[in-house]
Amino acid sequence: MLTVLLSAMVILTACNSPETKAITKKSSSGKTQEMILAADRGLYAGATKELIDSIFLAPQTGLPQPESRFSVVTIPVSSLENTQMFQMHRNIVLCDVKEGNPDKLYIHRDKWAEPQVVIDLAASSEASLCDLLRKHADRILEELYNAEYRRMAAAFYRDRNVELMKRVEGKFGFTLNLPQEFRMAKEDDGFAWLLKRTKDFDLNVLVHVEPYRSQMQFDTEKILNRLDTTMRRNVPGPAEGSYMATERRVDIETHVVDFEEAKYAVESRGLWRLFGDFMGGPFVAYTLLSPDGTQIVELIAFVYCPRFDKRDYLMQVDGICRSIKWVGDSESEE
Repeated sequence: MLTVLLSAMVILTACNSPETKAITKKSSSGKTQEMILAADRGLYAGATKELIDSIFLAPQTGLPQPESRFSVVTIPVSSLENTQMFQMHRNIVLCDVKEGNPDKLYIHRDKWAEPQVVIDLAASSEASLCDLLRKHADRILEELYNAEYRRMAAAFYRDRNVELMKRVEGKFGFTLNLPQEFRMAKEDDGFAWLLKRTKDFDLNVLVHVEPYRSQMQFDTEKILNRLDTTMRRNVPGPAEGSYMATERRVDIETHVVDFEEAKYAVESRGLWRLFGDFMGGPFVAYTLLSPDGTQIVELIAFVYCPRFDKRDYLMQVDGICRSIKWVGDSESEE
């Protein structure tokens, strides 16, 4: 009897351990770049609605046609509090307005499911809520996008192309989470083109590596010129003499980003086009300084999808770039 009781105690202790909780926590739900906005009907109106929409429904940078940053599903606060289905969603923004609230932003990661972020705006009034939204808009968006990247990394790793991942690791010294459908389209010294092709769209990641010489390699114009050179050399168009490059007739947004796996990182977003032909689409590129400070790594994710919206497809290849891990940073999984 004592043995049985001890065994039961061990099981209960294990079930309550942080490690086990992480393992047993349910997977979050939701479509790509979809979020739940929990706000009571009277609150999501007028100037407050305009402010909320300006943050979450603003056009995403670098797409050829307007597509919002997120697809927003609005529900009352009581529905979130009482309905498990809503609590399982990956991205939740809670507008909690009650007299006596501390006028503070709370961020809960993996509260009910995993991966998940719950943005809790605890405001004492509608005016205070708007102040919190204005003050923390960039932080809120960053947290929501990070939840998307975490989901992509986990999903792609479950469906990983082990052979291709090992090939990339052997060539460059880092891994990328590459789904089964991807293949090596082209390979050269310091370069690889990873491609998923379907009848409706192409998803692409270009990898280019060169020695780090100076901080000037992160100058905006030098980054864009290097992107053009990599594209032109390696991605020919179907028409004779046609080639791929960045589209400079529209703005390309370039800024420093926090990238856990690199010493320094710059993100570039914009459009690409085929010179000498009629093809184009969106791209996002990351210019990274390797953890040991010896290499510049460029990851260029781009989409060709002429018939459909492109936001969610771009997020897929963006997520592949964000999954980079240098060998030795963490234990390599077979």
